[in-house]
Amino acid sequence: MENTSIDGLYRTSLATVRRVKTDIHRYLYHQINWENWLIAIKGARGVGKTTLMLQHIKETFHDNPEQALYVSLDNMWFANHTLSEVVEYHYNHGGTHLFIDEIHRYPHWQTVIKNMTDEYPDMHIAYTGSSMLRMDSNEGDLSRRQIVYTLHNMSFREFLLFETGKELPVIGLEDLLANHVKLAMDITDGIKIIQYFDKYLKYGCYPFYMRDRDGFDARLQSVIRAVLTDDLPAVDDVTYATQQKVMRMLMILAECVPQTPKMSELYATLETNREQGMKMLAMLQRAALLQLLTSENKRLHNLTKPDKIYLNNPNQMYALSPHADAGTLRETFFLNQVGNIAEVNYPQQGDFLVNHKHLFEVGGKGKTFKQIKDVPDSYLAVDDTEIGHKNRIPLWMFGMLY
Repeated sequence: MENTSIDGLYRTSLATVRRVKTDIHRYLYHQINWENWLIAIKGARGVGKTTLMLQHIKETFHDNPEQALYVSLDNMWFANHTLSEVVEYHYNHGGTHLFIDEIHRYPHWQTVIKNMTDEYPDMHIAYTGSSMLRMDSNEGDLSRRQIVYTLHNMSFREFLLFETGKELPVIGLEDLLANHVKLAMDITDGIKIIQYFDKYLKYGCYPFYMRDRDGFDARLQSVIRAVLTDDLPAVDDVTYATQQKVMRMLMILAECVPQTPKMSELYATLETNREQGMKMLAMLQRAALLQLLTSENKRLHNLTKPDKIYLNNPNQMYALSPHADAGTLRETFFLNQVGNIAEVNYPQQGDFLVNHKHLFEVGGKGKTFKQIKDVPDSYLAVDDTEIGHKNRIPLWMFGMLY
């Protein structure tokens, strides 16, 4: 391969790294052990996986920029070239680190990555991929070689960092339940927390909100469309007809969450059967577009009807729903933030059972314990409240968990 055929990749890499800002990092940045030989970073489209990788390159290789090469597999260069050509050239010319973006676009990517690690064992490789990827697939057998990290959508804590520049500590769930009054007093000192929380629900789950707040809903709709039209076919072997049904299913559910529709009617509307319908629900969940809430008894069974269906996060409600119901927004926020760090199930009483132990009812400022009265280890997560009392905890505080 001639130098000129790959020079463009190096120029693009250097220019892309140069443009990235490093003043604020997502929570996962400092959790990654970048010294590992093979790193996989999964996450939904738009949550900042690429930025995470570029920030590491910029801050680590500023003195030796050509040791690290960043490539995105949506680059047209790969229309008639391969990853194997890239790693061979990079290695032979002194490269030590290769960063690959959007691995799910590459055919038989697991086998290719395995071969690369076999042939170049002292080359550090990191790659990003869709949240839909099944990293435990048999092809390539990477499970014993790589460390897999998942980047979730932004927490409310991170949004406060982006908005105020104030880096607040992550609060563990048990610490939050035991000490929420003192913690809330410290956090709200000098911060109009409810004002920021309202903004977060509308556009704070994705870091790209900073580039265009007014056009955020349209941008998010475009991201969701790309997940279904580009990422889904790249990850799952689906026909165009199935792809269109998945998109239609999402829009139908977006108008009625969190109530679970009569599934038989939904499948009939989509002209599909129960098995295919459940698979489409699972696709949407893996794509971080839906949250499927089930009871503890159901959670171990595949193809089980969920007890409740939610959109993945509040921003999606504003972008996809004809109206964003306040009660549903609250529940969606709670499930999204807590579900990213703990197991959440549908309980017999209340709204959410967390880690098989803690029972929560979510509501507005006037919410009472009537529905979970006398239930041990039960709590209210209440909106429009800066500081709680005893087992009444401000809803916004559940956005401080990561």
